[in-house]
Amino acid sequence: MRFDGQELTRLGRGALRRRRREIQFIFQNPFASLNPRMRVGEIIAAGMRILGLAQDGIEGRVQGLLEQVGLSADARKRYPHEFSGDQRQRVCMARALAVEPRLIICDEPTSALDVSVQAQILNLLRALQEGLGLAYLFITHNIAVVGFFAHQVAVMYLGRIVERGAVGEVLRDPRHPYTQALLSAVPRIGPVPRRRVIHLEGDMPSPVAPPPGCYFHPCCPRRIPACLEAYPSAQRFSETHVVHCIRAREG
Repeated sequence: MRFDGQELTRLGRGALRRRRREIQFIFQNPFASLNPRMRVGEIIAAGMRILGLAQDGIEGRVQGLLEQVGLSADARKRYPHEFSGDQRQRVCMARALAVEPRLIICDEPTSALDVSVQAQILNLLRALQEGLGLAYLFITHNIAVVGFFAHQVAVMYLGRIVERGAVGEVLRDPRHPYTQALLSAVPRIGPVPRRRVIHLEGDMPSPVAPPPGCYFHPCCPRRIPACLEAYPSAQRFSETHVVHCIRAREG
């Protein structure tokens, strides 16, 4: 994994520790990602204490972060079990923001929440991004969230990116059969053109023993013998839109 031109997997312990301030994580499950034995204020302050940040003003910094994510300053005195799901996720967001990162990795941050509050969290994430100049790596299975939230999108299958590009390019003109199948399954409401649902057959291969050639070919409705021979090279449709499929130019 490269960040800011540097390969993180090759960094030593000290160099990697310094990089941790710049990259933070919001986990999928806010019920499991907070220590139940620590008060919220202690949870948010932990990163600052470990990295030696704002030692003289941690209490004020914690209060400011809580208010920034829509919680009262008094929340710092309470334990995680005293909060609802979306409130816990707000605590997780405050913890991630505490060390002033440049990149936040969001792993399905709304999937464990009620639908009624998912939009609130997404709107808050967007507002924080615009206000603080953050970059997000947002992992999700929800295509609607991708369309609402993303600027660039990468579609992965069995651990490899099969299509990537600007969100408009990928969602409006998908070129990989897997992307096309995903988008065909998205429910549509109102007077919008119906899209033929693509039904995939066969079983997904094992990620520890992928098949030869294109990993998707066992399930692909458009496979040809050449798909079994070698993993497809990248085909470029624009400066940003890239697809790994030998039949991508056929539409």
